[in-house]
Amino acid sequence: MDRPRRHFLRYAALAAGGIALPGAHARAPGTDYPFSLGVASGSPLPDSVVLWTRILNDPLNAAATPPVAFSVRWEVAHDQAFTRIAARGTTSALPALAHSVHVDVRGLEPARWYWYRFMLGDAVSPAGRTRTAPATDSMPAALKLAVASCQHWEFGSYAAHRHIAAAAPDLVAFLGDYIYEWGPYQLAHPASAVRTAESFSLAEYRARYAQYKSDPDLQGAHLAAPWIVTWDDHEVANDYAGERDERLDAGFALRRAAAYQAFYEHMPLRLVLARPGDYAGMRMYQRYDWGRLARFHVLDDRQYRATHACAPARRGGSSSVTRACAALRDPGRSMLGRAQETWLAEGFTSSKARWNLIAQQTPMAQSSQVPVLKPTDGRFWNDGWDGYPVARQRLFEALGKSGAANPVVLAGDVHTFYASDLLGDFNRPSSKRNPVIATEFCGTSVTSGSRPQARTLQYLEMNPHTKYGRSDKRGFMLMDVTPDKTTTVFVGLDDVRNAQSGKATLASFEVANGKAGARQV
Repeated sequence: MDRPRRHFLRYAALAAGGIALPGAHARAPGTDYPFSLGVASGSPLPDSVVLWTRILNDPLNAAATPPVAFSVRWEVAHDQAFTRIAARGTTSALPALAHSVHVDVRGLEPARWYWYRFMLGDAVSPAGRTRTAPATDSMPAALKLAVASCQHWEFGSYAAHRHIAAAAPDLVAFLGDYIYEWGPYQLAHPASAVRTAESFSLAEYRARYAQYKSDPDLQGAHLAAPWIVTWDDHEVANDYAGERDERLDAGFALRRAAAYQAFYEHMPLRLVLARPGDYAGMRMYQRYDWGRLARFHVLDDRQYRATHACAPARRGGSSSVTRACAALRDPGRSMLGRAQETWLAEGFTSSKARWNLIAQQTPMAQSSQVPVLKPTDGRFWNDGWDGYPVARQRLFEALGKSGAANPVVLAGDVHTFYASDLLGDFNRPSSKRNPVIATEFCGTSVTSGSRPQARTLQYLEMNPHTKYGRSDKRGFMLMDVTPDKTTTVFVGLDDVRNAQSGKATLASFEVANGKAGARQV
């Protein structure tokens, strides 16, 4: 009997509904463990959290799992031993969604830690730890937040996730590039990068997520705490903008829809669709309150953005442009799309939080690649907010009009630690009429490579509103948020290629309640 047929018969005995064998005794499929990708939780509300898993015994061979619906049991408990059950139920893992499972558990108590697990036959998943958000009108004493992004499989190990799990955060914010769309399919992180096997179809994106989520350190970070997530470009294709990619591929919209569906299938998200089954229009931007301590404004700066300003002929993607590019001054161009801009402005205005954390993909601080001696000078990367300066100014103006307290922007994408002051006019950094309106912390990558540190030091000289930059280290950010201040720690790995790598604090910054701007401590 061939291997796929053998797996089909084993799993069919566990399936419920659809093509299931009625009345079959539910037994775990021998050595074929169905929870090979682990479990995860996320999108926490005061009374709810989303639980995730995917039924897949072989991360590199999805065909070994037969196309039947499985009846998966789940439990949420007050204790790790599962002696005090808070909620339980049964749900279906459907082949149409890659046998992924999303359970929106309701009726939980606010500000509580819980344990959860899944069962399929005799197989039991790892037990994950999750928590609900605090009550809406409460003022928590503290929030410990881990922030990460950009984890290319080919550029190193996931030691950063091992350290995130050890830090025991209340919440993890992942800001994009959870996968990269190319690389060889293998379960070990390779010694060097090889560009191969680019993803275009739903099956290929699913396979890429399965590869990444097979990593035990990444699974451990998901086990440690709930996550809030957004995407950037590499979940689909490098530097795409709206429905345009680097290749100017006429079929890119279909590729993007497949990538969006695969993202949902592998993340602990509440699904928001314009129409049932329409993953092409999946809404990613979201809002989460941590009591009255913090509001998270989670943005999507890919799906709705205008195409790149002054792009080279016959290709899409990013480039560097000067202020002579007329499109930079076009008020019709948006990074977020007008609907999301309106939603964000409303979120600022209605916020009663002590801290407003804007969780998004790429730095907002201006970053000229050449010296700026007069307002007409500068060269800018057009894939970031520098390519959408009028839209950035609208965001700053909406923030100022709203009166939202203590805005702090969180960013990733550029594989560099940055601490920056956000100014109403970046070209007048020393003017007393140009106060700091927000603080920005950009985290480096989990693994993905960056430029030499010497070049980053040159950027700091040319952009004095950026107070710190470090591009030669991989790692993550840890933030402690209290009513009085926010402390952000840049954590760097000793050796990204070593799964057992140690870590070190590279720099720490404080932002005081009521006083925008980062102070190094």
